[in-house]
Amino acid sequence: MGKTCCFTGHRPDKLDITTEELEKRLRKAIDEAIADGVTVFITGMAPGTDLIAGKIVLEHGDSGIRLICAVPFPNHSRPFSYEWKEIYNHLLENADIVHLVCKEYSRQSFLRRDEWMVDRADCVIAAYSGTRGGTRYTINYAKKKGIPVKNILEVKQNG
Repeated sequence: MGKTCCFTGHRPDKLDITTEELEKRLRKAIDEAIADGVTVFITGMAPGTDLIAGKIVLEHGDSGIRLICAVPFPNHSRPFSYEWKEIYNHLLENADIVHLVCKEYSRQSFLRRDEWMVDRADCVIAAYSGTRGGTRYTINYAKKKGIPVKNILEVKQNG
């Protein structure tokens, strides 16, 4: 049985690299994870890292690589731009499993989604620049559980 990997990362406006560079780095990390025995990937379905990673995973098509979409709550994509909604809907339509983490929105929905993903993962691929927020929370949660995290960004030292 293969291993499971989840993604965490900043939204596009918090990244210091282009979407193209993010995609290139994610593609490399995903290929390395597959070579290391990962067969299942979990995306948290947020714009940026999550959706781009999910799109890359789907490109593996019939190779036995599976995608799980962890949707934090219903109508999560409502505020997304048209372009991100297109990718979001494509992932939902083509995923092997879609899991709704919370039945309704709350301030904790995103953290519950992140915990749900990490609790099922053997490793984490992160796009983390060192800023506060959900990505930092997810990485710290994974480290507390002893799950290795591969960060594809340079971490800025705050302070």
